[in-house]
Amino acid sequence: MTLHSPSPHALDRPIRVLLADDHELVRDGIRARLRRVPEVEVVGEATNGRDALALARDLRPDVLLMDVSMPVMNGLEAAMQLRKTQPEIAVLILSIYDNPEYVRGVVQAGARGYILKDISATEMITAIKSVATGGYYFSSAVGPTLVGANTSAPVEDPYGLTDRERQVLTAVAKGQPNKDIAAELGISVRTVESHRLNLREKVGNKNAAQLYKVAQDLGLLD
Repeated sequence: MTLHSPSPHALDRPIRVLLADDHELVRDGIRARLRRVPEVEVVGEATNGRDALALARDLRPDVLLMDVSMPVMNGLEAAMQLRKTQPEIAVLILSIYDNPEYVRGVVQAGARGYILKDISATEMITAIKSVATGGYYFSSAVGPTLVGANTSAPVEDPYGLTDRERQVLTAVAKGQPNKDIAAELGISVRTVESHRLNLREKVGNKNAAQLYKVAQDLGLLD
């Protein structure tokens, strides 16, 4: 099962990608894949998280495609730092591991996606485009880690959300823009904005990946 949110907006230029991986062969392979796609441009490469942060500051890419396991500073730490300094840059984690703790960790760190190194070139491009335009992407091997098993037991809500706020949270977590949420729920865009404001006050000012995790914890994502 691949978890993939619709993109709220599209770019009218090539997506600028910064690639961070400590293995040269991996970088060469990914770069070769991406060069075949006119909608994507590799603007820089780094071999560790610290250098990735420095390049991100200078190059201002749309997406940081980054390995989890790197020397000096790993991808998890780099993602956490980037969320504080340049939250507009989407982090897409690339890894050989489908370990649940890795996946949960990078989601909590603010990453918009998690893909495995053995995915197809087509899926990698889809993931990059999704996170670059405001969505998220988790490849099939790690999707069940986020969603978990369905259960009929009620999930405790520590936030005190109303039914409508839960509906809006679900839609926001899936990456839907306000206009689509309004149409789906039969309410105005202004009402959606009001519900989102209430959500921020109750849940906290969280980014897209964190809201996804909140919705998942509340059992809102089937």
